[in-house]
Amino acid sequence: MGLMRRRMVCASSLSLLLTGCARGLVGDAPPVVFASWYGARLQGRRTASGERFDMHALTAAHRRLPFGTRVRVRSVDTGREVVVRINDRGPRHPGREIDLSAAAARALGIEHLGVARVQLFRE
Repeated sequence: MGLMRRRMVCASSLSLLLTGCARGLVGDAPPVVFASWYGARLQGRRTASGERFDMHALTAAHRRLPFGTRVRVRSVDTGREVVVRINDRGPRHPGREIDLSAAAARALGIEHLGVARVQLFRE
């Protein structure tokens, strides 16, 4: 193989490798989004679905997903995962994709953070 051809193959391979890493190797990894969490202040209040908010339950608020949808949330920083059920609408803060219950934030190891980077997977 000529020197020029080897350089082209090497450059192509490097490009594919970097693209694969940016996409999560599978090619369809979900994007990283921001999550926040809420707890005691809203404990016992009605959610948009009509049920009472329980900060000890594994639930979350999302703007568009139907109530009852189960979502696996992965923390980018801790690598932990938790499955939550959508039972409320939110977050109301721009730039955030999901609001987690205090229990979900604790399970992910992000309760000490106000906002965390996560990936969402539909169950």
